[in-house]
Amino acid sequence: MNRKTLFVVLVCGCVLATAFAGCTDTSEPDGGVPTATYVVGIDVPYPPFSMIDSQGNAIGFDVESMQWIAEDQGFEVTFQQVAWDGIIPALQAGNIDIIYSGMTITPERAEKVAFSDPYWVVNQDVVAKEGAEITLDQVLAGEAAIGTQRGCTAAMWVEENLIATGMLDEDDLRTYDNTPLAVDDMMSGRIDVVMYDDLVLKDIVAGKAVTTIGFVETREEFGIAVRKDDTELLAQINAGLANLQADPAWEELQGKYGMR
Repeated sequence: MNRKTLFVVLVCGCVLATAFAGCTDTSEPDGGVPTATYVVGIDVPYPPFSMIDSQGNAIGFDVESMQWIAEDQGFEVTFQQVAWDGIIPALQAGNIDIIYSGMTITPERAEKVAFSDPYWVVNQDVVAKEGAEITLDQVLAGEAAIGTQRGCTAAMWVEENLIATGMLDEDDLRTYDNTPLAVDDMMSGRIDVVMYDDLVLKDIVAGKAVTTIGFVETREEFGIAVRKDDTELLAQINAGLANLQADPAWEELQGKYGMR
């Protein structure tokens, strides 16, 4: 997931998060008890996890889950759009405080950030233009030009399992600022297939003349990321996540966003 390295301010409720401003803030409500406000970095569009509606508001499964956790744990959040390839550096630099945007937990990322308990599991779907004579076996044999989003785990999987093993020429992995652009190129015949996170790719290709030819079982776990030294915040997130998963709201959110 990669877009222009530009931070876009999103309005969440009545709170405005200003790009590159100090992120963690505390305010005192009428009761006089300080309330922390954290800036949550999201990459959009990443349906159904994180998106922007027609009014410019952050929406999606991850967004509403974060809002529920914040209310449960007694802090506030705002949401800020961040380019995917810059989202971890933004966290490390203090421009955002939390990443909650369908981030797969990987050993490489875990060296840089602290992850919450997993909250979702995905595999990698592979789609082709309807009527195309291409099979999943051919894709896995390195006989297809593959498109996906730059910096995502699908690209990592192709690099590690096809390119590094000599099965696929590196020029046959085409990466894009976002997956819809990859789908557009596939529809135009410039690449053969697109590989991406299953639930998200299904949403992206809905209504298009596209067929799913199979999937790669990667069993990737999504987690919420914070800075390594934010141990108290991580404990709050894990506690709130556990409470959410035990609450009917968890199933309701999945139903709302067509995730079951």
